[in-house]
Amino acid sequence: MSKTIKIIKNRSDIGAGTRGSDLGVDAIEIAAINQRNDYFNQFDFEDIETENESIYNKVNNSFAKRIKSVYEQCTRLSTSVKRNLEENNFPLVLSGDHSSALGTISGLKAANPDKRIGVVWIDAHADIHSPYTSPSGNIHGMPLAAALSEDNLACQVNEVSEETKTYWTGMKNIGCDGAKVLASDVVYFGVRDTEEPEDKQIEALGIKNYMVHEVRYRGLEVCVQEALQSLAACDMIYISFDVDSMDCDMISYGTGTPVPKGFDQYEIIEIFNQLIASKKIGAIEFVEVNPLLDFKGNKMAETAFEVLDAVTKSLKKTI
Repeated sequence: MSKTIKIIKNRSDIGAGTRGSDLGVDAIEIAAINQRNDYFNQFDFEDIETENESIYNKVNNSFAKRIKSVYEQCTRLSTSVKRNLEENNFPLVLSGDHSSALGTISGLKAANPDKRIGVVWIDAHADIHSPYTSPSGNIHGMPLAAALSEDNLACQVNEVSEETKTYWTGMKNIGCDGAKVLASDVVYFGVRDTEEPEDKQIEALGIKNYMVHEVRYRGLEVCVQEALQSLAACDMIYISFDVDSMDCDMISYGTGTPVPKGFDQYEIIEIFNQLIASKKIGAIEFVEVNPLLDFKGNKMAETAFEVLDAVTKSLKKTI
């Protein structure tokens, strides 16, 4: 039985260090309108209630900023994703900051508790910090660690409050108790900006990172097929696409943490298309478009929409 694409709009930026990614969804919609593309009239959608006003709360643990609100936001998103999957919808999630990925993964696992979930993380950043290791305290750098239920205490540098520990434990148990995904079932594409605790954790967990230069040298198709082979035991795959995986000098600086020497949009589209062709994709998420930082007008959102439109056309053929 075929699924129906459902767009889930999660305009939250409270996990980021810079405000503005909550406007990313609207910026993508404006890009579609300006191209006279009726994309957003083609699909049903729902809006997730946000807690963006929590940025005014100055009483926050510096090692996990606004963790209570991020926990509640991810819980709401998880509930939405789970419900939509149970209603035979395909969750196409458009989010603000990347902390939301924990909600989407948790919802996917909650709807499929006996299934093995694979994750393809297309990003300039590993997002595998925890409150114990994060130098910034911004939770958009922690969602994958929470999904893996990994604290990386071997690299601990922060003394974390009991309240933060409680909410961090809660985050690791959103949707269902424990890890949502095994480290062996995670593959990175494009990660090139990490800190030492992340490097040590990635090495310890054995997570493969297909860096941009490797993909170009060995061939995109070879690398994606190799990634799919490593995820062969997974029943379904979640794709998380952070727009900072793209080259900021080539595309735009319209994202919270831009990093040069990334992919172009055509490489991103091809990575998506090959993954989608596996017919294992359970959910897709786009994150971190920040129009407030875009000195090229709305270029990042326009490029993100170019990817979104192309990817959706491929997706409709396989679900």
